[in-house]
Amino acid sequence: MNDTLAAWNAAGAKEAREAMLACCGAKRWADAMVALRPIASVFTLSEEADRTWATMQEADWLEAFACHPRIGERNVPAHVGSHSVAWSRAEQARTNSASDDVLAEIASGNLRYEELFGFTYIVCATGKSAEEMLAILKRRLGSTREAELREAAEQQRQIMQIRLGKWLIE
Repeated sequence: MNDTLAAWNAAGAKEAREAMLACCGAKRWADAMVALRPIASVFTLSEEADRTWATMQEADWLEAFACHPRIGERNVPAHVGSHSVAWSRAEQARTNSASDDVLAEIASGNLRYEELFGFTYIVCATGKSAEEMLAILKRRLGSTREAELREAAEQQRQIMQIRLGKWLIE
């Protein structure tokens, strides 16, 4: 068994919850994951994370989305833990080399997105350039709120899985 997973299985509920919240900011998801302990393997953890995420509802999704900084911004919400902050910065690292014009378009698009849908634009940024994220943002601005909510929830699921992997190797 993975050492981090074994330690998490043995940890107190508060510590275990904090580890899950770093991977996904939805409290109901984190509590459900903690309640599943002990989890026998990394594979099972990944499966249970997805299965549990699939039971979440709009309020849970919005809570998770609110833990992410806007694409292209460095300000992370104050309630977000240090692991999540570091991971967000790494996930969006490719925006550091973006032109001012692209960053300005992303900033403008972020605001239009929030006005249209009522939540932060979320995309699994790992490995994507600022230009790619901008193109995705522009495409998604044409979605309905219902379709966009589902797409954002899927992006959050992907981010959660990547973060679980990072957490397991720290």
